[in-house]
Amino acid sequence: MSHASFMEKLLKGVEVEWKALGEVGQVRMCKRILKNQTSTDDEIPFYKIGTFGKEPDAYIPQKLFEEYKAKYNYPKVGEILISASGTIGRAVIFDGKDAYFQDSNIVWIENNEIQVLNKYLFYFYQIANWGIAEGGTIQRLYNENLRKLQIPIPPLNIQTEIIRILDAFTVHTTELRAELTAELTARKKQYNYYRDHLLTFEEAEVEWKALGELCSINVGQAPNGNVIGEYPFVNAGTTPSGYLSTYNTEPDTITTPSRGQGGIGYVGYQTSRFWCGPLCYRICSTNKIITTRFLYYVLSNSMINIIGLANMAGVPALNKKELVGFPVPIPPLTEKARIVAILDKFDALTHSITEGLPREIALRQQQYAYYRDLLLRFPKAVPETPLESVENQHG
Repeated sequence: MSHASFMEKLLKGVEVEWKALGEVGQVRMCKRILKNQTSTDDEIPFYKIGTFGKEPDAYIPQKLFEEYKAKYNYPKVGEILISASGTIGRAVIFDGKDAYFQDSNIVWIENNEIQVLNKYLFYFYQIANWGIAEGGTIQRLYNENLRKLQIPIPPLNIQTEIIRILDAFTVHTTELRAELTAELTARKKQYNYYRDHLLTFEEAEVEWKALGELCSINVGQAPNGNVIGEYPFVNAGTTPSGYLSTYNTEPDTITTPSRGQGGIGYVGYQTSRFWCGPLCYRICSTNKIITTRFLYYVLSNSMINIIGLANMAGVPALNKKELVGFPVPIPPLTEKARIVAILDKFDALTHSITEGLPREIALRQQQYAYYRDLLLRFPKAVPETPLESVENQHG
């Protein structure tokens, strides 16, 4: 069945009425809370526009909450809280847990569900054109904007079906995210286990050499200008922080920060030409007995040991004289090749899941948005022109 015929079947013989939101409910908000009434004590969460839908950073006393909840407006379970500033029109379904909300910045519609269901409003708000006005330099959703918002109101059974369909998409996306995240966590755990197992050698089992005997270790340079291009710019990290029009380093190169907060010990492997910045070491094998890829796995398995070489006072710094002496195991060539082959497979699998997770979620979100728009963008009835009215009266 095509999407068009699906909608035709769903809405066959159905009359959709358009009303202003102010006709189906009243705009409500909590009583104003003053700054000196809040604290960081863990009592009743007070949500401001910056923490709406997130973790609270302010609280009000239980006694004040009970007083205000009893005397003033307070949302009912299932009513839809709306952000009236910041990210305009963001909606959260009130779950009934004890909490208080910043007046005028977080509002809701107190409506009769005999006319329109709260969950239907929740989904419609996602596509609503709020007609936002400018309040100084800050965009704001005023009560009048809310009251004037035109909403399509199909019969309750159609609202219920729309909710069911969109709920199913939401649940499926949530389950998919959880499934892929669990798969990624399991693969990373498995990868780390095998990497530890494969790269743990007793001192007498294999030959050991200093890192400086096996490879070149140099820091990069600051780029000449900031022309945007195709080559990754890696500096004080292991992943690109931008892209430049030129490069200074060939692929098959290990990168690790030479200084900076939070980056020391992390190891990256660059598979394409890139520009290496002045806060980053570039490490390449210069000895036929070992490959850069094998070195990468050894170093990435030794984050704690690398951090132990750094001077962590002030801005953390990893000096080259410390890094060159880092001990590296040298198993036989066939064993090194076997280890690299196994870890490459795990690395590719983990990378595939890591890349696939946001892509799959994005595809599901696109699919959800498509059906949401299909289900909620009802055509408005076109009023008759005076000429059409006269013609209809005279047959």
